Amino acid sequence: LLLDAIHKMCEDYPHLVELATTPEDAYRLEKKGKRAAFIGMENGYPIGKDLSLVKEYYDRGVRYITLCHSGDNDICDSSSNRRNTEDKGLSDFGKEVVAECNRLGIMVDISHMSDKSFFDLIDITKAPVIASHSSVRTLCDSTRNLTDEMLKALAGNGGVIQICVLSSFLKRPVPNPKRDKAIKVFREKYGSWRRIKDEAKRQKVREEYMKIF
Repeated sequence: LLLDAIHKMCEDYPHLVELATTPEDAYRLEKKGKRAAFIGMENGYPIGKDLSLVKEYYDRGVRYITLCHSGDNDICDSSSNRRNTEDKGLSDFGKEVVAECNRLGIMVDISHMSDKSFFDLIDITKAPVIASHSSVRTLCDSTRNLTDEMLKALAGNGGVIQICVLSSFLKRPVPNPKRDKAIKVFREKYGSWRRIKDEAKRQKVREEYMKIF
């Protein structure tokens, strides 16, 4: 459905945006003053165990695939919410998916992958990979982030990293019991304030929240 929506958007607003599948498309559209719509798939779960779907998604315009998300799938183990305590890494089917991506020209995205999945991928990929939204584990100790060893391996592969700017992946807050208690009281009082529909009340609650910090 999302792929259909992207294609329909490009069809409905051709004067504003076009689908881009190559770098040359992006440069061409920039000169025309148009937006370039690149399609990526965050989570290879929809591929299931059907390798032919990789080509089908490529034909629909997908040019990068994040092999997993917040949980294991048939391709590889995730950095979070794993089914097993043991990190099993890239599966045999996952290795076929990587080879097919390399053959077609789909970038492989390592964000969300477990450590073993990452190194298994680096060992077999024939093309540079990307980390579309990951951060640095030395600065913030989260399994979602990349270790120094992983960053060096990524550089050695010719790949690139884009930093995930969610605060919980950038740094761990300094312990502050008073603030933590205030946040707990606030959440018990309002729940998720983002769900408040009345804009005036929402603004008041937002201001109250910001005073905690």
